[in-house]
Amino acid sequence: MISAAIFDIVQCPDCGGTLAADGPDTARCGGCGRVFDATRGFLDLHPAQALGDQTRYLDAALHVDARHESVAPPLLGSRIRHNMLRRFLALSPADRAVDLGCGSGRTLVWNAGSGARLTGIDIAPYFAAEALAQCDLVLGDLRRLPLRDGAFDKAWSLDVLEHLPRPALLDMLAEANRVLAPGGALFVYTHVRKNGWIAGGLRAVNRLAAWVERRGLLDLRQERLRKSDHVNPLADHDDLGRVAARCGFRIERRTYYTPIVGAFIENVLVRVAERLLQRRAGRRLGAESADPAAVRAARASAKARVRRGGLLYLALRAASSLMALDVLLFGRLQSGPFFALLRKTGPAERES
Repeated sequence: MISAAIFDIVQCPDCGGTLAADGPDTARCGGCGRVFDATRGFLDLHPAQALGDQTRYLDAALHVDARHESVAPPLLGSRIRHNMLRRFLALSPADRAVDLGCGSGRTLVWNAGSGARLTGIDIAPYFAAEALAQCDLVLGDLRRLPLRDGAFDKAWSLDVLEHLPRPALLDMLAEANRVLAPGGALFVYTHVRKNGWIAGGLRAVNRLAAWVERRGLLDLRQERLRKSDHVNPLADHDDLGRVAARCGFRIERRTYYTPIVGAFIENVLVRVAERLLQRRAGRRLGAESADPAAVRAARASAKARVRRGGLLYLALRAASSLMALDVLLFGRLQSGPFFALLRKTGPAERES
């Protein structure tokens, strides 16, 4: 969806000029005259000159399982993130908010009922059908946001910062600060390199998952591919504080999240179930279980069943509730992964 209101918040990524609709399928910059494509349900506002260090999320290979194509209800780890976002940001109809690195746009869809005016931006054009139908979406680079100064009250960025090299992280946070109004809030979920002792439990679960995978009962190759460009630019939580301050933020609130229960449920039990569904889909299609067509068919079938409700949905809701124990039990134990609310500071705070 490209609403008329989007032109109140976007700008040219090259010259910062004002954009306006230029027919049904394009937009034009009033400054440099560049024409931008709008034929696919979103505005393509990439800079004319691509910036360096492009993420692997642009690679089609990461999206062959087609998990981006449709939106299911927030469950498992996604439900934990969604609930924490709602708790930290408390979106309301008075808010203008942006999802920085929105991926498929599913978090926008889940929060559409808040009444907030929502916009999503991502560097890769793999948006879900529901997001394209309901949300203002922009294709662009987080290091040079094609968004106007102070256009938003709130922002969030989930599972993004760990993919950015240090210079890109600083650029992205500085840009997030620029597009937030005075006192605006940025909610993030990411991790630092230094882990606490509690991470030993997570490593044990990951070793179990690897053991089960060697026996052919699950397949984590796609997950490893998705994490293959993690560069983890933040050393520890002191480093996080320094980076936040440098980019014009202070850390207002933080909760640690070491998913031990969650990792066992999501990386072992759920992956074993996925493997069984893929094998069933493969037999139906006359293909191997790892064939992209079988993977897509299994995922589409599972999502459709979840959206209908019933026993599968109830089972996943119960598993999601168990996964919330990780926040309840370990949320105060300093570890690598965390949720944080960053507040845009004023000039006086930065000088002090």
